Amino acid sequence: MRKAHALILFATAVCALPLHRAGASIEYKEGEGWSVVGPNGEETIESTASAQLDKAESLEKAGSYNRAMVAYYDLARKFPRSGAAPDAQLKAGDMGVAAGDYDRAYNLYNEYLTKYPKGDGFDEALEGMYNVGQKFLEGAKRRLLGVKTFSSMARAQQIFENIVKAAPFSKWAPLAQFYAGQALEKEGQPDQAIADYQEVISRYPSDPTAADAQYQIGYVYLVESRTAYDKAAADKAQEAFEDFLARYPTSEKAAQAQDNMKTLQNRENSGAVDIAKYYDKKKNYKAAVIYYNEVIKEQPGSPEATAAQARIADLKSKVGDDALEPGPEKTETGAKAQATRHMKAQVDTLSRSDYLGPPVAEPTPVPVPDQTAPPKPALRGSPDDLAPVPAVEPPLPQQ
Repeated sequence: MRKAHALILFATAVCALPLHRAGASIEYKEGEGWSVVGPNGEETIESTASAQLDKAESLEKAGSYNRAMVAYYDLARKFPRSGAAPDAQLKAGDMGVAAGDYDRAYNLYNEYLTKYPKGDGFDEALEGMYNVGQKFLEGAKRRLLGVKTFSSMARAQQIFENIVKAAPFSKWAPLAQFYAGQALEKEGQPDQAIADYQEVISRYPSDPTAADAQYQIGYVYLVESRTAYDKAAADKAQEAFEDFLARYPTSEKAAQAQDNMKTLQNRENSGAVDIAKYYDKKKNYKAAVIYYNEVIKEQPGSPEATAAQARIADLKSKVGDDALEPGPEKTETGAKAQATRHMKAQVDTLSRSDYLGPPVAEPTPVPVPDQTAPPKPALRGSPDDLAPVPAVEPPLPQQ
């Protein structure tokens, strides 16, 4: 009897509830409670801001983050003058992150900046946008019609650049500018990445992120120089690391920068050794001696220089001084001549089995932002391995 009486009372109360739309009904969902649902299954908005807030909080507590996101956003949209509206807008973004719908989360945070440019949650919205950008930078999938489809470095770049535009003097702006460069670097656009890193240095020279940007410029050029040994890129990498050490000698990356510079120098010197040995093997002793002398000049006192001096002495004993004197060489024509003109730029000692390269740094996890200072960018410690250099004849040395 008591149960039946309770059901009658509940049915009477439900009938007395005001429905927002024609055909609306009351539905109960396990773990989420009762809600007003429209004729097409859509959730309706409560009649007061406090009731809508209770509904959103109940959905969040139940772990229904997508529905909670909609409920919080409906509160901010339907009751814009409510004191709860600004926080509801932020919470909607938080629920988007919790649900893994990063695009909508970013849009909700960005909308907060437009609606409440002087709101107490301005920095919190920027932090939310920054965290969403990091998700995409780490490889999160974008959604198409609610379905996760493809990763997007371009989306990460766009988000970080928008943070800089929206709040260029915020504590998040230097980091956002830096990570815009990281997104471009991952997309295989080194020139654009370097331009973004330069922006960090020029716009935020006193921010700690500027040191990371200067290092990363050298790193990008270092990677470029490994592709068939690009001498121009190697020179720019050397210059960038020298600037880094001059400006930031106490940086935690100083030791790595020094190792990278040694690697660049060794690779340049080893290129001369390899070319000298190539001509030596081909019995073009005149050309070989020119490159052995280059090794002696560039690496005085080194084991390579000692070996080069010994080999020159052997060749003089074998063929005589006159045969090794510089003079005109046979001129090559056609495709072979074109190939040989570019050989020196393609000598890359990284294909050698005894090359180790700079030490590999342990990956640094993306830091969790706190209320006082933004996190420090995580930098890579060494370039990726590359395929061996194609076998192309080196150029004859200039006399």
